[in-house]
Amino acid sequence: MRKKIVAGNWKMNLDYNEGISLFSEIVNMVNDEITGSQTAVVCSPFIHLYSIAQLAKGYSKIGIGAQNCHQAESGAYTGETSAKQVKSTGADYVILGHSERRQYFGENNELLAAKTDTALKNGLTPIFCIGETLDEREGNQHFDVIKTQLQEGVFHLSAEDFGKLVVAYEPVWAIGTGKTATSEQAQEIHAFIRKEIADKYNQQVADDTTILYGGSCNPKNAPELFAQADIDGGLIGGASLKSRDFLDIVKVFN
Repeated sequence: MRKKIVAGNWKMNLDYNEGISLFSEIVNMVNDEITGSQTAVVCSPFIHLYSIAQLAKGYSKIGIGAQNCHQAESGAYTGETSAKQVKSTGADYVILGHSERRQYFGENNELLAAKTDTALKNGLTPIFCIGETLDEREGNQHFDVIKTQLQEGVFHLSAEDFGKLVVAYEPVWAIGTGKTATSEQAQEIHAFIRKEIADKYNQQVADDTTILYGGSCNPKNAPELFAQADIDGGLIGGASLKSRDFLDIVKVFN
């Protein structure tokens, strides 16, 4: 059975004390209010990772993740952070291929394939992001774009290693714009992703893969989105910076 996950991406927000305060609220709320088998994952800036991982100890329903890692094990890469360093903080997840990394930092599928390999080698669970831009969707290219991102980014993996991934579908046109894919649009893409995985590996691998929706998900639209057959949770941006909003999304799976 695939996992239900709601992952919060704080992006480049919150100073150290603000992050610790928010995470402390989230820990207490998860402990008090989450009754299902879902996992709440918080992906923070690097400055928070070790401290929030310490605060999360003993709480099985909370996971900690980074927002990126470098593809090399170590070396002269000033300003970068390796997968081994991320793992040493107590984090278990790392976001790879987020649309902002692809757009602003030029990360392509080849680079992301290397990052995925390094993350897995160091015991991290990649949350691997894929999705199309507005131009690609309006040009009816969205299926081709997503297929290529899967093929070039993660389909080099063995079935065993692929089974360690979480996939996140991000309609890039719906991130930070206030626009949201309809539940039907989101389900259509999630079903397509699952079919591509089945065609590459087998139906069991596809059925066991957690696929998250990551486009302006909030407490109001989360119930309808998460009710779709192939949507297993969300990758949450702005709403993850408010403990009540984030927990209300996590609680959809109660």
